[in-house]
Amino acid sequence: MVLTDYGQIKELLARHNFRFSKSLGQNFLTAAWVPEQIADSALLDENTGVLEIGPGIGCLTEQLSKRAGKVVSVELDKALMPVLSETLAGCENTVVVFGDVLKQDLEAIVKNDFAGLRPAVCANLPYNVTSPVLTKLVSSGLFESITVMIQREVARRICAEAGDPDYSSFGILLQWYTEPEILFDVPPSCFVPQPKVTSSVIRLVRRTSPPAEVKDEKLMFALIRAAFNQRRKTLVNAVASGVPQLSKSDVENALETLDLDPKVRGEELSVSQFAALADALGKENS
Repeated sequence: MVLTDYGQIKELLARHNFRFSKSLGQNFLTAAWVPEQIADSALLDENTGVLEIGPGIGCLTEQLSKRAGKVVSVELDKALMPVLSETLAGCENTVVVFGDVLKQDLEAIVKNDFAGLRPAVCANLPYNVTSPVLTKLVSSGLFESITVMIQREVARRICAEAGDPDYSSFGILLQWYTEPEILFDVPPSCFVPQPKVTSSVIRLVRRTSPPAEVKDEKLMFALIRAAFNQRRKTLVNAVASGVPQLSKSDVENALETLDLDPKVRGEELSVSQFAALADALGKENS
């Protein structure tokens, strides 16, 4: 069975009385090159253990199984259970877990399923859970690489740098822990049903160390959240209203020590400048 052939997909889903769920953001691939290229981009070999999220009918899962030592695929929709039992019958190194990935014990999966293997993630992520899933995956520090297909707009936010309109607190978080890179785009015509937006495949490689040194990481991220929650405000006003323990004068003095304009906005600061600001504010309040 060709799992990207539209006619065969229709027959498969009809045979199992499957109906697409809009709430789960289900869009199945109908272009064979896409799952092949995603799997190729994930840098897999027989020594890799791959966590997949949202396998759908298994077209990417099939490609991952051919390249990796083991695949653990987490699927929320139990209606796909008979479908995946059929399509993945020949993938002996693949285990499908039915449940919410946000509730899964990732450390246990890596320890028990990927023992002796290099842990990685490769998935076609549902658009509606992209941010919480990537935050959990990256913050866990368990995976050497994360290769996922997501909405192009989100991929651009993840990779954006200071001064870019797409620059965001979410992007800074992921850039702190990983080195992200957009690999290629996938048009809506490659899916059924067709989404209204273009997708991008992005690879995030875990950093061996953060891009800057900071003494208080928690304070740094509090500053970043405050800055982007009120990005139209100057950094001084945004931080003063978003971080209760800091006053306007605290922030102004810290900016002065860094030779930064007191009217600067948070979206103009690089990751290393946020780290430096956190250190300067830490000294002022010590």
